[in-house]
Amino acid sequence: MGQPDNFPRSFQANIDRFFQRIILPGLNELPIHAELRFGEAPSMEEFLTRAKAQTDNHTASEGAKAYTLALAGLFERQLRIWMRGRRTGPARDKVRSERFRPLVIECAREGEVDLSDRRLGHTLVEMFLVANVFRHGDGPSVTELRSHAPELWDYERSRYVDLLPPNPDDSEKLLLRPGDVVRYAVACVRFWGRADKLPGAVLDPPYGC
Repeated sequence: MGQPDNFPRSFQANIDRFFQRIILPGLNELPIHAELRFGEAPSMEEFLTRAKAQTDNHTASEGAKAYTLALAGLFERQLRIWMRGRRTGPARDKVRSERFRPLVIECAREGEVDLSDRRLGHTLVEMFLVANVFRHGDGPSVTELRSHAPELWDYERSRYVDLLPPNPDDSEKLLLRPGDVVRYAVACVRFWGRADKLPGAVLDPPYGC
């Protein structure tokens, strides 16, 4: 059996270990407050408590975005390694410059992975766009992500506020929750589980949703 056939299982294990050992413990250390309070505070202590809650929620969103960037980078690198192992000549070289969305589609076709199952393809593209927005700020990825997943900007001010001085950047108003990072990790694990054609393939992680 050729080496590329073993890649999906190895990739899935690496994603799972990275998520469970690095990302999940970090997410669990990010406190989130269900409701933020505004208006005139009756005391300095109350003012500081409110300010801390706003900072906690902002930091949790920033942390979730940073973990998404790391996860998306690992998954994309795995996709390119896998496809280069299954191509020869110019087709192999093309894999290096292939954009993420067509790369996912091509890999899914190669691995007989149904991207419509549980919105698998939608979630993977969302993950990649979030990573790009976090890395670059406003730009084409913000426009595409707002169309692809508008709910990431749909929230009450009592849940999240941007701590930067007033600015028009949509990227700074993106709210990402720890649960979103879990969704992205689950999608990565599911993709490789479905591409894994060896006996005993794991289709869904225990933390699946």
